[in-house]
Amino acid sequence: MARRLVAALVIALIPVIAHVATPAAAAGTSCLNLAALTIPNVTIKSATAIPAGPFTAGGAQPATDGTPQRGGMTVPAFCRVEATARPTSDSEIKFEVWIPPADAWNGKFQGVGNGGYQGSISYAAMAIALRRGYATASTDTGHTGDDMKFGQGHPEKLIDYGYRAVHVMTESSKLIIRNAAGRFAEKSYFVGCSAGGQQALSEAQRYPEDYDGIVAGDPAANRIRQTFGFLSSWIATHTADGKPILTQPKLALLTKSVVDACDAIDGLKDGIVDDPRRCHFDPAKLLCRAPSTGSGQAADDPTCLTAAQVEAAKKMYEGTKNPRTGELIYTGWPRGSEGFGEAAGQSWRQYVVDPPEPMRVGFFKYWLFHDPNWDFRTIDWDRDLAYAEQKLSFLAAVDKDLTAFKKHGGKLLMYTGWSDPVVPPQDTVAYYDGVVKTMGGLAATRDFYRFFIAPGMGHCAGGPGPNQFDAIGALEHWVEKGTAPDKMIATHSTAGKVDRSRPLCLYPLVARWKNTGSSDDAANFACVAAPGAAPVVKTTTTGGQQ
Repeated sequence: MARRLVAALVIALIPVIAHVATPAAAAGTSCLNLAALTIPNVTIKSATAIPAGPFTAGGAQPATDGTPQRGGMTVPAFCRVEATARPTSDSEIKFEVWIPPADAWNGKFQGVGNGGYQGSISYAAMAIALRRGYATASTDTGHTGDDMKFGQGHPEKLIDYGYRAVHVMTESSKLIIRNAAGRFAEKSYFVGCSAGGQQALSEAQRYPEDYDGIVAGDPAANRIRQTFGFLSSWIATHTADGKPILTQPKLALLTKSVVDACDAIDGLKDGIVDDPRRCHFDPAKLLCRAPSTGSGQAADDPTCLTAAQVEAAKKMYEGTKNPRTGELIYTGWPRGSEGFGEAAGQSWRQYVVDPPEPMRVGFFKYWLFHDPNWDFRTIDWDRDLAYAEQKLSFLAAVDKDLTAFKKHGGKLLMYTGWSDPVVPPQDTVAYYDGVVKTMGGLAATRDFYRFFIAPGMGHCAGGPGPNQFDAIGALEHWVEKGTAPDKMIATHSTAGKVDRSRPLCLYPLVARWKNTGSSDDAANFACVAAPGAAPVVKTTTTGGQQ
């Protein structure tokens, strides 16, 4: 579809180039003149030359790598194009394209993703791409803010948010960049985490020719079932009158106890739970003893859990189950994610414990049942889930057949944190394993799709484990030089100073200390098969797994 649109529009949009040897800068259109472009179903509001230096834009959200945006940033000079796409009569998809000067452009395009249900441009992520020399684009996905009321009675806006906005942004941005530079971008990449990770997988599944390389971080791809998971987890962690059962001190106690019990499972005591699936800590071990036993513990004692708190924690770990059949609807949250990163907003509090009602309950009220007064306690785990997955299936990105993306030559790099308290990593692992099965095995999948898991990392960033790494750099080497990444080096910093590094190994391999040298230095680790794991099949791709 993208190529057909390009073919249809290129003559109308692009000045004829008399000599192929003419420099791109001479063949392109000046920034101010880009406002006169005519693209079907797209209105260009403005095209402005922005000088190098401080830049502030409203309606901002954090970058897709977890970098916070605090109202302003420093950017190199660029051309800012603001536009609105209306693929349907009820659509209003705002997007921006930032284009570096010809001498600063790396010749590539990078689309960046969003977070949560946010309807805003990801300016911080665009700035990161711009500083790397990319022409870049972001969209508000067709609405404003995080309030889910925008979708009530507006099915086309839901489709825009679900998948269409990113695709429309991508097609239009490529044309705008072509007109500005006088040539198409040599390579196109997409980078997103959380909701942006869902957008990344959606692009690979629905529009396999949009991008040459895709980074999908902590993808909230199983969005429908995740929303059911938020609802059941809220019920499990609140009293009948809506009061939280688990407090911040008790969450911190759970995390400390989990780490104490499971830290050394990988043979190294470093404050990190390597793989929470191998940790079987039972919160019942923290059950408060009655004062009559002489322990002196009380219900609010920070060193123990009440019976209700023990039960709430168990349900969080176990996940959402159909009360009639016992079938797992959505995986539970990993041990170690309870309250480890409170200062950075990385704990169960933000999405489960603190909200006065289940997180994203608007999904049910405004999108599924169209009843603002819907009582979440009336949920029917059989019929309502089936109805949601039939009616709103386009909100998920869980198709495991990536044949078209592979055939296009696309490369997909996915990562997640083992301590993610928002998108349970077990669900991300299950999706990858499903793709491996569908695509004919691990070797065939690794030809185009590689997965890395960061122990001790939270949602997109943060946590006690190394959590900063150059995913887009690894992807560039893979796409442009044929060097597939077997590992990525991640770092952890305290007060801005790197204090630990560790390799993130190609799943299902794991990093193990060589028992020599500092355990805070990635050079002293090797990527090996996890204990009890099946032998890893060697691949024949360039730079493939040894």
